[in-house]
Amino acid sequence: MKFWKHLLNKLQQNHSVYLLTVVENFGSSPGRKGFKMLVSSDRFIFGSIGGGVMEFNLVEEAKELLSKENQSIFLKKQIHKGKIKDGSGMICSGEQTVVFHPLNTSHVSLVESILDSLQHQKNGILHLSSSSSSFSNGEIKEQFAYQFASSEDWSFKEQLNFKNTLYIVGGGHVGLAVSDLFVNLGFYVLVFNNREGINTFDLNTSAHQKLIIDYSQIENYLQEGNTSYVVIMTNTYVDDKLILSKIIRNQYRYIGVLGSHFKLKTMWEVLQKEGFSSDELAHINAPIGIAIKSQTPEEIAVSIAAKIIEVKNADR
Repeated sequence: MKFWKHLLNKLQQNHSVYLLTVVENFGSSPGRKGFKMLVSSDRFIFGSIGGGVMEFNLVEEAKELLSKENQSIFLKKQIHKGKIKDGSGMICSGEQTVVFHPLNTSHVSLVESILDSLQHQKNGILHLSSSSSSFSNGEIKEQFAYQFASSEDWSFKEQLNFKNTLYIVGGGHVGLAVSDLFVNLGFYVLVFNNREGINTFDLNTSAHQKLIIDYSQIENYLQEGNTSYVVIMTNTYVDDKLILSKIIRNQYRYIGVLGSHFKLKTMWEVLQKEGFSSDELAHINAPIGIAIKSQTPEEIAVSIAAKIIEVKNADR
């Protein structure tokens, strides 16, 4: 939100601006798809496309271009392997492609539309191409879509107001700590419990939604898809097993179950007797999170967040 407000302010002040956007990245690139910077003709800079000497050089290039009468749209590939063709000067490996998109007062309405969408939590698509920039209402399947035929024929789409969704099944102390952390990580958080009057559930003011449900109907509350993450952490083994049995064959980006190795070993044996295969169970993250010897609810939340971040960013 702050980025687009700064951009609108500069355009309304009649400054020309270069919008720098990372549209593609591979490997250990410091800049990731969707990273943005604005460089204004009054030398104002905001945002980041990955930092370091690469970012400095590209910002300097944008400043130089803004001092000239005409600006154009173009792509610039940055390969982070030292002094080679298209090299960024960095040695962290990987590569990224940055689009330079010139904006001026004619783009005020475009940025106003983006801000309105963000402020009212409406779905919208930012579309950058080799010839134009635009914004429209709607959704795309993934957060980003990039198509490249040539340096003169390419397009990049970004879903604004995009949020990964975390479903927390169980409103106890760990569920509360997980809610607090994942809201700050930008997830849309829903918490389910099957009992009323639970103190930690009532105290949870971070979650976007809280629902008291019948766990036997859990699958009706979870939307399948590549942006859905499910963490199971009820107060009983019976409920954990029930919930997992209901959703294990559905498609989510991540399913994790909180519990000791002994509890989960027993659960796996019972589920296999009920007809679930070893392959199906192998996709479940249990014990949940990354093993960091966490003890407190807050430490457990960190271990869960670390694993989910790893899963979320695995293909980026």
